Amino acid sequence: MKYFVLLAGYGEMPAWEDLTAEEQEAGMAKHVAFDEACAARPDVRIVSGDALGDSSTATTLRTSGGEMTVTDGPFAEAAEHIGGYYVLEAPDLDTVVELCRVLPAYDIEIRPVIEMS
Repeated sequence: MKYFVLLAGYGEMPAWEDLTAEEQEAGMAKHVAFDEACAARPDVRIVSGDALGDSSTATTLRTSGGEMTVTDGPFAEAAEHIGGYYVLEAPDLDTVVELCRVLPAYDIEIRPVIEMS
């Protein structure tokens, strides 16, 4: 089963740009540890994952009355900062939750990926 792991907020962490270089390096080390923890499990595979640009760089498409509009900026104002994502292939949700405990103290949302055939 595939799971989408959204790094949806800083949680207990200060904003990335407010961290010292040493704190940023420690945060990145936790992502490396996450990659290694996933690789150590024969039943888990990171399908993809990336950091995302700031919400000010977003482009939003909305359709209303059959017309699509394109606007700069995020879909909605939100308190959360969406910093990145992973897509994992794992046997179950419990495994994904266990692995996510290795990541920095983000607010994390996990959703199953629906396989369309």
